[in-house]
Amino acid sequence: MPRWAAVLLLAFFAQSSMAALPIEHVKLPGGMEVYWVTVQSLPMVDVQIDFDAGARKEPADRVGLSSVVAMMLNKGVKAQGKSPALDENQIGQAWADLGAVFMASASDDRMSVYIRSLSTEAVLGQAVELAYRQITAPSFSAPIWSREKSRLLSDLKESFTQPSPVAARAFKAAVMQDHPYGRSMTEGSIKAIEVSHLRAFHARYLGTCQTKMSVVGALERDQVLKLANTLAQQLPASSACGASTRTSAQDAKNGGSVTKDVSDKRLDALSAVKSLEAAQRINIPFNSAQSHVLMGQPGIDRADPRYFPLTVGNYILGGGGFVSRLTEQVREKRGLSYSVYSYFAPALQAGPFTIGLQTRRDQTEQALTVVQDVLEEFVREGPTPEELQAAKDNLIGGFALRIDSNKKLLDNVANIAWFDLPLDYLDTWSQRVQQVSVKDIHEAFKGLIRPQKMVTVVVGAKP
Repeated sequence: MPRWAAVLLLAFFAQSSMAALPIEHVKLPGGMEVYWVTVQSLPMVDVQIDFDAGARKEPADRVGLSSVVAMMLNKGVKAQGKSPALDENQIGQAWADLGAVFMASASDDRMSVYIRSLSTEAVLGQAVELAYRQITAPSFSAPIWSREKSRLLSDLKESFTQPSPVAARAFKAAVMQDHPYGRSMTEGSIKAIEVSHLRAFHARYLGTCQTKMSVVGALERDQVLKLANTLAQQLPASSACGASTRTSAQDAKNGGSVTKDVSDKRLDALSAVKSLEAAQRINIPFNSAQSHVLMGQPGIDRADPRYFPLTVGNYILGGGGFVSRLTEQVREKRGLSYSVYSYFAPALQAGPFTIGLQTRRDQTEQALTVVQDVLEEFVREGPTPEELQAAKDNLIGGFALRIDSNKKLLDNVANIAWFDLPLDYLDTWSQRVQQVSVKDIHEAFKGLIRPQKMVTVVVGAKP
C-alpha cells in the first residue's frame, strides 16, 4: 500500500473509532466526576482515579509526602466490619489470585490510582472492593513506614551518584524557581515525614472534591455509575469543589450536573510560575565520560490556547526524533550526540520547556552553541511550509497509535478529565493539528520562548 494511502486509512479509522466510542461524563453530588468509554471488544476494564493530591499540596519541608502516601496504599489495610486487616503480602497475593492490577503514584498535580480487571462481575467486584479498601482505609503501619523510609533514603543517595537525576533536580529547581513544581525530595524532607503526616494528608486530600474517575472497557453506563457511586460513598465529600470548564455541547447530553464556571479551585492560593529574568548557567562537576545537558525555561499550562501550535512546532524543532531540526544539526551533521530532544510539559500551571542531550565532555560547548543557534533561528523565523506539512502528516498519520489499546485510550480520557478538556477532544484532535499554520507556530514560539534567558545545566563539566 502506498504510504499516503496508509496515512489516510489510519486517520480514517482513528476518527471513525472515536466517533463510535463517545466519552460520557457525569458529575456526582459529592463533587467527584466520572468519565467513561464503553469498549466491548475485550472483557476487561481499566480505571484511573485522579485525586487533587499531588506534590504541589505538600509542605515545603516534607517534599515527597504525596508519593509516600501513594506508595503506602499498597502496604496494608485496616480491618473493616467483617473484613480482616491485610498486610502487604496478603494484598499482593489477593491481586495475583484475581489476575488484576492495582498501582498508585503521585506527580506534581495529582495522585493517581490505576486498576485493571476482568469485567466479569465476580472478579471485578472483588477487585473493586480490595482497591477501594486500599484507597480509603490504608493502615499506614509505623514499622512498614520505618522500613520504607530507610529504602527511600538509600535510593535517594544512589540517585546522587547518577548524572541524569542530578541534572534533572538542578534544572527543575532553577527553571521553576520558588514554585512547588521546582521542589525535589531531600534526605531532610523524607526524614521529616512521620505516620501522622501520612494520615493527615490522606484524610485531607483523598476525598470526592476535585476527584476524577476515568473508565474504559466492557461496562455500560449503569455499571460505571455503580462503580463510581460505591467509591464516592466511601470518600469524604467537600463543598469547596470548583466547577467544570469544558465547552463541548456533548456535555449537555450525558446527564449529571455540568456547569460552565471558569474557575478552578485546584489552583486557589497557588502562585503562578515566574518568568526567568536572565540566563543562568549551572555547571556541576561529575566524574562521567559524557556531559548531561538540560536547557530550558518555564513553558505553558495545559489551558494555554497556544498548545497546538507549540505542540506541532516542537515536533519540528526537537520532538520528532530523527526528522527534527535539532537532530539534523546536532547528530546528523556534526555527530555531537546520539540523541537530542525538546518537549513541553504543560500542567495545571506552566511546566518546563526542555531541551536535552548528552555529549562528550570535550564537545559540550560546541553542542550548546549549535543548540542555541538552532533554537534562536526557529524562534526568529519559524518553520518552513514543507516542515509544517511533514509534521502534520506524521502527527495525524500516527494518531491511531495513541488510542490503539484500552490503556492508551484511558490515558487520554484521564487527561481530558483532569484538564477539563472538551469531551470531543479526541474527535477534533487531527482537525486542530491540521489547522495550525506557519504563522501560528512562529507567533507562539516568538511570544513564549526566550533563547537569551534560558537555564542551562551541565552535569559532567570540568571542575
